[in-house]
Amino acid sequence: MSSSRDRRPGDERAGEERPGGAGGGLRTYEGEMEANSCACGCRRRWDRRDALAALACVGIGAALPSAADADAIVAPVQARDEAFMRLALDEAAKGDFPFGAVIVREGKVVARGRNMGIRTNDPTAHGEMVAIRRFVARRPAAELHGATLYTTGEPCPMCMGAILWCGFGRLVYAASIAELATRIGQIMATSESLARAAPFVSIEITGGVLAKEALALFRK
Repeated sequence: MSSSRDRRPGDERAGEERPGGAGGGLRTYEGEMEANSCACGCRRRWDRRDALAALACVGIGAALPSAADADAIVAPVQARDEAFMRLALDEAAKGDFPFGAVIVREGKVVARGRNMGIRTNDPTAHGEMVAIRRFVARRPAAELHGATLYTTGEPCPMCMGAILWCGFGRLVYAASIAELATRIGQIMATSESLARAAPFVSIEITGGVLAKEALALFRK
């Protein structure tokens, strides 16, 4: 036989009588359900599912940020892009998988990274993540705002999320997600689509810089 202490809130069954309000008397669970429902039939009990239903009822979802508010700018290649990408390619050639990255700030390389997923037993140790971690281990993360990240492969959703949260002003990649997918498994979401889903940031994106050289590393 269970006691009231064994129950969790919301475990009452249909037809159970419960004490009424200040006026006394009894009320049924069905009656309370009816009293706690809005015009569309959703209950006004404050659990997670009902909160989502309430958003649908009052149309709050329309006020949430949309991709239209985001700013992902497809930018042309700049004069020094190939030079910096070659440094990223050098890192990729040393990686557990052929991916490398460099971070450039005010025209200078401030961090480098290569894929180290196997040697560190860390599936998140992609070239971009390693470069970011190395930078923030020495310098304030705020200094990444407006910096440029060069990477030999278009970033996966994990790395692109990190790039956006760090506030990079520009991303330059070599091989695209579609091109990389012909060599190794990929999550098929482009950096541009992810950036457009982040209304809190503006970033320039340049792709295709030395893409053939980056793809060639998979044959070595």
